[in-house]
Amino acid sequence: MKRDIIESAEVIVCSPGRNFVTVKITTKAGYIGYGDATLNGRELAVAAYLEHYLCPLLEGRSVFQTEDIWNYFYKGAYWRKGPVTMTAIGAIDMALWDLKGKILETPVYNLLGGKSRSKMLTYTHANGKNLEDTLKRVEELKKASFEAIRVQCGIPGIEKAYGIGEKGIYEPAIKGNKPFEESWSTPKYLNFIPSVFEEVRKEFGEDLHLLHDSHHRLTPTEAARLAKDLEPYHLFWLEDVTPAEHQESFAQIKQKSVTPLAVGEVFNTIHDAHHLISNQSIDYIRMTVSHGGGITPMLKIAHFAEPYHIKTGCHGPSDISPIALAACLHVDTAINNFGIQEYMGYSETTEEAFPHEYYFENGHLHLTEAPGLGVDFNETFARKFEYEKAYLPINRLEDGTMFNW
Repeated sequence: MKRDIIESAEVIVCSPGRNFVTVKITTKAGYIGYGDATLNGRELAVAAYLEHYLCPLLEGRSVFQTEDIWNYFYKGAYWRKGPVTMTAIGAIDMALWDLKGKILETPVYNLLGGKSRSKMLTYTHANGKNLEDTLKRVEELKKASFEAIRVQCGIPGIEKAYGIGEKGIYEPAIKGNKPFEESWSTPKYLNFIPSVFEEVRKEFGEDLHLLHDSHHRLTPTEAARLAKDLEPYHLFWLEDVTPAEHQESFAQIKQKSVTPLAVGEVFNTIHDAHHLISNQSIDYIRMTVSHGGGITPMLKIAHFAEPYHIKTGCHGPSDISPIALAACLHVDTAINNFGIQEYMGYSETTEEAFPHEYYFENGHLHLTEAPGLGVDFNETFARKFEYEKAYLPINRLEDGTMFNW
């Protein structure tokens, strides 16, 4: 019996700590590979696409045909791109690479070119409701050995700002039948945020890597102002300063500031970033393995970015499962132009549902020599937690105009 021939593919939707969509592919010889198909707030759309259109076409295929299978689902559908399509394809691609590693009894990174490094610098989030709360959180994370921290702070006069969650694991999606509405003021934000980084640098010095996310809320001119105002505080990067559908906008910002720019967590294909990369308008590409179509295309994107001096910084929130995070880490390990890996951590329930071999130590994430991706799925435990509808918030300006969240 050939060990690489696919017998079945199953989609499992459950909520161990939060909603996750997991793809389970089984070969005729009994090997099992896992992929993450979670798209926050749109989980069932991806699950339906997988169940009705992609998974039934896998039976009888070889797990080693990742390139052909990927193009079969991307080019063969005619309707290309988009977060639902690419997350679905990405989950299958992840599971196939997981299977290849398990069948060959080697970590996935060995199939991608081998180790380029032994550890991955990681950053996490310091989310404070006010300046005092933010400084306290930065101190806690620094003591926990993080060397890079993304700093977000509540804005005076804005009731609830992006990135400011309650205590514990940050989860922006809110359970219910409609999205929660937030309010926003760009002038209040621009006038306040530089003072936050001034205080962080005074308190913690220059050695700590600091990052910040504007979450696509600024015009190019506003973004250039912020990037210029933050120059004295030497940020590792300034993230998602303006909506990136208009890629030429970033060139305007680059011309006016030397603050490094990162973008791409909502990108789905290389076409979303082609101009940004080839024109060197950014410093870090933030695409993540799961939402970017899997390991197969992510390798191509990283290799394309390398000669332009652009490094990776894969999106790694708690709303992608440990399977997807591990997939990012295997790519991080293998490529030459790795920059940094986002790591927000998981709830105890999520950790129990997805036992994993990767670990955090001294500001870095580490992989072991476990075959495949090195993540298991405790299916019996996870199925105890049923899916609950949840939406990401939406955002309006103070006058009620619909805006970017």
